[in-house]
Formats: sequence, C-alpha cells, structure tokens
Amino acid sequence: MRTLLLTGPGGTGRTTLAAATALAAARQGTRTLLLGTDRDDTLGAALGMRTGPAPALVEPRLTVWRPDPAQGFRDGLAALQDRAASALDLLGAARLDPEELTPLPGADDLALLRALREAALAEAHDLLVVDLPAAPRALALLAAPEELRRCLRRLLPPERQAARALRPVLGRLAGVPLPTGALYETAARWELELAATEAVLADRNTVVRLVAEPGPAGADAVRTAALGLALRGLRTDLLVANRVLPEDVPADSWLGGPLAQQRKALAEWQGTYDVRTVPHLGRDPRGTDDLAALGAPGAVPDAAPGDRPGAAPGAAAHAAPVEWTVTDRLAEDGVLVWSIPLPGAVREELDLVRRGDELAVAAGPFRRTVPLPSALRRCTVDGAALREDTLTVRFTPDPGLWPRGR
Repeated sequence: MRTLLLTGPGGTGRTTLAAATALAAARQGTRTLLLGTDRDDTLGAALGMRTGPAPALVEPRLTVWRPDPAQGFRDGLAALQDRAASALDLLGAARLDPEELTPLPGADDLALLRALREAALAEAHDLLVVDLPAAPRALALLAAPEELRRCLRRLLPPERQAARALRPVLGRLAGVPLPTGALYETAARWELELAATEAVLADRNTVVRLVAEPGPAGADAVRTAALGLALRGLRTDLLVANRVLPEDVPADSWLGGPLAQQRKALAEWQGTYDVRTVPHLGRDPRGTDDLAALGAPGAVPDAAPGDRPGAAPGAAAHAAPVEWTVTDRLAEDGVLVWSIPLPGAVREELDLVRRGDELAVAAGPFRRTVPLPSALRRCTVDGAALREDTLTVRFTPDPGLWPRGR
C-alpha cells in the first residue's frame, strides 16, 4: 500500500488538499482511505459530510476515517488499570471510570500514529492519504516512534532483564526492587507497536507532500519543514503551491502586490522542488464538486519533471530514498566519510555530539540521535563540513579497535 502524508504551514488549505488528493485517486480507480484527526472536523467540512470514529464511505473507493483520541486514551488507561489491579488494590487506590477521563496533551498524536499503523497493516486499501497537523507539530509526530523506541531501549534494555526466577533474589541482594516482568512485557509490547509504526514511515512507498501558499511566509516555512524532514530521512515527492492567484490580474489591482510575491516564491521553489500549482477558487472549497475543480495532483505524480517547464533540474517525479552513505576514503585520506543530506541547513545552526555508539545531529530547531554504522563505531570523529546542502562527518579508525591488516 502507498502512504501519502500531507503537511505544511498552518492555514494553507492542507486539509482541503488532502481531501482533494484522496478524491482524485478514488475516481481514478484506487481504493483510498483518507485519515485525519482534527477535532474540529475540518476534513468533514471540506468533503461536505460529517466524519468520525466510524469509517464512512464518501463515494465508491473512497473511505474517510477520523479516529477519536479520547476513546483510545480511555481504552489504554482502562487496560493499564487492569494490569496493575493487584498493586492498586494493595495501595487502596480507587480506580478511575472511563467516563470521567479526558485526553492528556499528545493523545491526538498518539491516536493518529496508532490509526496509521492499523490502516497500513490492515491492507484493506491501496492508498492511505493522511492529513497530518501543521508542519512543526507534524515533524514532532513523525519523530515520535524512533525517539520513543530509543528511550525504551535506554531505560529498559531487554538484554539486561534478569531471569524471572532470580529477580527476587537479586532484589534482596541489591537492596532495591528490580523491574517486574510485567514492566518488561509492557515495554516489549510498546516496542513492537512503535517498530511497526516506524516501519510504515520508513517504507519505500511512504512519502511526504508539502502544501504551502507561495509567498514570503510560505517560503520560510517550507525551507524549515524540508530541513526537518531531511534530518529524519523522510522522503518528499511534491511541493504543492496552493491558492495560486490567476496571472491575468489587472496591474492596478490591489492583488498586484500579492501576485508579485507569489511569482517570486514560485520561481525560487521551481529551482529546488518538484512544484505543482493549485488555483484559488475565490471561495472555500466545500463538497466533492469543489474538490474536483481544484485539479489537485494525483497520489502518484503524473509527469516527470523533465516534461514540465520550470522543473527543478535532477528532480524526480517519484521520491528517491534518503540515504546517509558511508564512503571509504582510507586509502586516499585515511578516513571514512559519513554524508548526511541536509537541504537548507545553515552552518551556524549545526551541532554534532558523539555519545558512545550514537551521533546527535542538531540542525536549526531539529535534533536527531542516530546509531553509528558498525564500521564507524570503531572510529573517532575527525571533523565535519557542510557543503552543497550535505553534512560530511569524517571518522578516523581507532588503532585499538580497528581490525589489523585493514
């Protein structure tokens, strides 16, 4: 199944474009599921119908689903109370009724990740279109599975789990209680769920599509979002310029200024991204007829960039995998070079920290900690440089760890 994640700056018509893209795919014969979690049901407003926790058929081959984060939160806490029943009874604690619970901050994001995983694993559709939140929140959401798995491994490493039969004895010897088997079992279950979600995001058939209005604010937001996606190794396929004004605006019209800004932004984007434009209808699109009139690009780009005037040189219609490659330059320079693509990165906003077998990379407002490839774990960092939107980190073999005769 192909998964298309749409995000971009807030207030740019991202949800409308997600609905229009899903509708176009369904009318082309693709079994499509449109997924969103906005509590205000902006997805339903665009489609001209109500959406909710029960999947609803919009028209043949198009289903819309908006999971209820409150219900997921209640179910999860109820299950936790059941697993901890003996401890709660021992402490005399009163259990919480599901009806009195309200979701904690972040419940919406967790509900979306869970729904994304369930929809991908169900394989009931050929295309999953996901209306992600605005870019800053969406980037944090997409980073969550990897970061949470890393925290679990650090806090409860499976390889350090003591045998169940020895745990009480070891606890008495150490003088402190050891983690219970139930805790490790819960962590293992979370690990599996997070790994499945991360696998969906990293799949070669998963891409991110950016939506923005061409203008100064949109250009800044797109530049930041592209950097965050690159640091996470997520693939992007298109940049959709939404609400594009017609070119035949009279020169003396008050729209002349916005039109000039639009032209400048589009010219900059077309030199960097695979850009598609969607016109401004002069009204808020409502219903499937308006969505179809937008002419949103399909789930799979319909033309190679080389076939379109103004396309970025070397851009690809289908998203290329983002690879952090290690180059062997031992014979020439005595180093191994790790290349990390970071389009739009600024040298002054970069930071690198080596911690054991991990490398923490900070670029602008984003940060990611990644495990080093096996060869680089036996090396020391020799320096780094940023050239042509690529961060290169040099590693020198540690004589005490490097295999002899290499």
